[in-house]
Amino acid sequence: MLNRSRSTEVAITGVMTALVCVGTILIRIPIPQTKGYINIGDSMIFFSALCFGFRIGGFAGGIGSALADIIGGFGNWAPFTLIIKGVEGIIVGKLAKKSKILALVIGGSEMILGYFIVELFLYGYGAAVAELPGNIFQAGFGILLAIPLYKAVSKILTNE
Repeated sequence: MLNRSRSTEVAITGVMTALVCVGTILIRIPIPQTKGYINIGDSMIFFSALCFGFRIGGFAGGIGSALADIIGGFGNWAPFTLIIKGVEGIIVGKLAKKSKILALVIGGSEMILGYFIVELFLYGYGAAVAELPGNIFQAGFGILLAIPLYKAVSKILTNE
């Protein structure tokens, strides 16, 4: 963030974290094999990282998603989510300057791989594979939501 005060940065971080949390809780499609769910929180992680960089994207992604797990009754997933979604936001924020689309694809792929590894250890190969289509859909849909949202808001942010 260029030329923003520390208090503005903290406020934006809080708003983005809340958006990730709400986006994760708002729409939940259950996945019975792992007791997980598909959500639109990734679109808010992507949006945060594209607009405000890796620090805010990583913080909002990790904390917002972990809070959603805790609030939504999936507290056992919160530590994994904190890391997976935080890294997702960091990746997108770091790579976005080179290629936004590539950043989104790599960030989404990290989320898919991260949950696959955790599910593999917790539930076994069958359940981890069964969850892959849901996570792929979630990442892809998140990208499709984040791009137009970013394009609309980035015009406003550049005119500040």
